[in-house]
Amino acid sequence: MSEPAPSDIRLARKLLPYLRKEWRLYLLAVVAAPGAALLTIAQPYLLKLAIDDHITAGDVAGVRNVALLYLGAIMLSFLLEVTYSLAVAYAAMGSITRLRLAVYDHTLALKSSFFDREPTGRLLTRATSDVEALGETLTAGAFTIVLDAMLVVGILAAMLSMDPGLTGVLLLVAPPLAVTIELIRRVMRRLFLAVRTHLAALNAYLAERLAGIKVVQLYSDEQRSIEGFRERNNRYRNTTIKTNVWDGLLYAIVDGLSSMTMALMLWYSVGDWFETAMTAGLLAAFIDYVGKLFRPIREFSQKLATLQRASSALQKIFGLLDTQELITEGDKELGAAPSAVRIRDLRFGYASDNTVLNGIDLDISSGEVVALVGRTGSGKTTIGKLLTRTYDGYEGTIEVDGIELSDLRASSVRRAIGTVQQDVTLFEGDVRFNLSLGAEIPDDALWKAIRTVQAEHAVDALGGLDGQIESNGRNLSVGEGQLLSFARTMAHDPPMVILDEATASVDTLTEAALQTATEAILERKTVLVIAHRLSTITRADRIVVLDAGAVAEVGSHDELMARRGAYYRLFRHQFAEAAHNP
Repeated sequence: MSEPAPSDIRLARKLLPYLRKEWRLYLLAVVAAPGAALLTIAQPYLLKLAIDDHITAGDVAGVRNVALLYLGAIMLSFLLEVTYSLAVAYAAMGSITRLRLAVYDHTLALKSSFFDREPTGRLLTRATSDVEALGETLTAGAFTIVLDAMLVVGILAAMLSMDPGLTGVLLLVAPPLAVTIELIRRVMRRLFLAVRTHLAALNAYLAERLAGIKVVQLYSDEQRSIEGFRERNNRYRNTTIKTNVWDGLLYAIVDGLSSMTMALMLWYSVGDWFETAMTAGLLAAFIDYVGKLFRPIREFSQKLATLQRASSALQKIFGLLDTQELITEGDKELGAAPSAVRIRDLRFGYASDNTVLNGIDLDISSGEVVALVGRTGSGKTTIGKLLTRTYDGYEGTIEVDGIELSDLRASSVRRAIGTVQQDVTLFEGDVRFNLSLGAEIPDDALWKAIRTVQAEHAVDALGGLDGQIESNGRNLSVGEGQLLSFARTMAHDPPMVILDEATASVDTLTEAALQTATEAILERKTVLVIAHRLSTITRADRIVVLDAGAVAEVGSHDELMARRGAYYRLFRHQFAEAAHNP
């Protein structure tokens, strides 16, 4: 059974912490709103005074004085409304900026397992359109309703004081109007929640297909992709149309009731049973009051739509912020150069029914080069992910310098253990940023890392450290991108390096350059090699053969070949071609 949707009040309470820093601006808006409302309410009353007390009596001077008061009320009301609007706008943008940052910050802290199942497009929707919907509400919905409510209450109070009977006629439409607004509000909240869901699905589908555009084109899957997009786009369109229909219906109902109220009021004022004659000034004031009363009520339909969009967006945003799939942060730090890794009875699965590691025991000493080999799915890469704390929730022990991994800060672990992966990620920007990732690393150190991995040619071709790299490294070959990935790791100079099949996608010449660079760093770093290619592992101090998530054999290349066991068979079947074509 799914959990019930949180109430609007509960969602508003969750939002409060993001509003507190701008409390002075919100307070200014709250102070300005009553003043603007009172001055607006005073205007029809001044109109009544001008007509009944001065115009009918031919008092020109009195009319002039009341007209000046009327003009002053309009101007001062305008200034207060401007103050109110600007204060709300500035405060809302500050709050929304803080909320968007919180969404991004929280998302970055989530486990990799969360991103394994959540589409990127859906997460983009949370941080962009959902937050924007909330910003629209804060600037043009929630706080303006406060002013509207003051106006409605104040106008009704003024009308009651002037003529209770005529006001009672007006109030005849209140019950059906209140019921209608509440019913439509409930319908629109459900519809706007569906709109946010369909928009997230549409963005997720679009992001996924654009990321995999090469596969779509290579397999001539364009038409099927278009149909999938059209289907999701139609669901979003149809739901949005329904919200517009209900929004328009509410606006029409309020507009119709406004006209009906005018008619009832005029009928009442000229009825034969009306005991005292209604003055022209009173009638004019009431007509003005009715216009001012139904204006915020009429606009409430639009603001209600904005509020419901915000409610749905808040439900989605806090659904993400309430997700607690965070890497467990320890409170301990590693030393400058961790000397050893000790793994005992390590068990792990990405899902409860999918066990990947089944009791791994492994030791990596300082300065040692250990290679992990095995068939696909044997758990090689998983060990690397656990060591760098991108995944959590393992059983057994992983100790670095005698400290349990879960007791260490993730940032401390990742500073000490660098990773070069097969899939290279490069960002749009200059070479300097792609190597340093914003860290304060001197240019001399960056060039030293570039030379170590023999990437000078690729960097010089781009124009040096200031050379621009296009999104996803489109202006680089696979080999050049991999060289820069090596250089990035070397620039950060971690004491331990994990080479996760880092040369599996490069050509022979590039692999030779990487092999030379790798050999240069093996003498001064602890290295865990996860590789398919023979040349990457034959020089390892120890080779650990994994099979079905367990250690099958351990030894040097020569020792394992002499045993003619699991490694020998793996070598014959998977590395034979590499051995004959070095």
